[in-house]
Amino acid sequence: MSDSKQYTLDYLGKVIAAEVEGDGNCIISGLQTIQKASSGELSFLANASYQKYLSSTQAAAVILHPDMARSFSGNKLIAANPYVAYAKLTHLFDNQKAAVHGVHPTAVIESSAVLGERVSIGANVYIGEHVVLRDDVIIGANSSVGDNTIIGARSRLYANVSVYHGVTIGEDVILHSTCVIGADGFGNAHEMVDGKPRWIKIHQLGGVTIGNRVEIGASTTIDRGALDDTIIEDGVIIDNHIMIGHNVKIGENTAMAGTSCIAGSTTVGKNCIIAGGVGIAGHLTIADGVHF
Repeated sequence: MSDSKQYTLDYLGKVIAAEVEGDGNCIISGLQTIQKASSGELSFLANASYQKYLSSTQAAAVILHPDMARSFSGNKLIAANPYVAYAKLTHLFDNQKAAVHGVHPTAVIESSAVLGERVSIGANVYIGEHVVLRDDVIIGANSSVGDNTIIGARSRLYANVSVYHGVTIGEDVILHSTCVIGADGFGNAHEMVDGKPRWIKIHQLGGVTIGNRVEIGASTTIDRGALDDTIIEDGVIIDNHIMIGHNVKIGENTAMAGTSCIAGSTTVGKNCIIAGGVGIAGHLTIADGVHF
């Protein structure tokens, strides 16, 4: 292993608990698809329809299921789930620049805010009153964190994220650019005054609670609760351009794909999959493990 992100095949096998067949000292410097991989790159076969490329791939090694191992004569890592193995190795080859610890001189941080160790705060960031940022939190440029918000250790806000007041975010959470957490839910009461209709705003008095290991995509909005919190449980993954209404609860490890939406006060169970463009009405209860 070296600083240039080169690893031996043996090392990568240990990382993902895979069996190594072939040259364990083979040097891997990147990941690539089985069609495009070249010398020094590791690929994977997770879909049988791509098996036809095994005979022509230039990959230095391929991650394969045990049932497919005999189909390839080159170097290989044998894993029960090649796609999961590939996913784990992407962490080693991540080319994102590491955050610089410290506070940019253009950031504005209220005096009552509490910052943990090794916090990184980018240019033009605003941190409100009584905010708590735990250790290793990263706040990207132009982001705003409202009063009385808590952000757990190792969580990251990319540029231009808006977190309103009274939001609780767990550990190892990722908020992508332009997402908005804690805006007012669409709560209004209708009345007639002198024969004319008008809307009376219901001020949203709850907050948003986000668990650990949650990822929220770009331009996604999660509204604060009217009285109780909107709740996103541990391990939930939410794609880009998604709308989650006030007082929604999403159970752990549920996944939502782009442009889907959930109306207010609906509870979604654990381990659900909500595909792109799905709309879910309000005040519903959805069981665990449902696939839309």
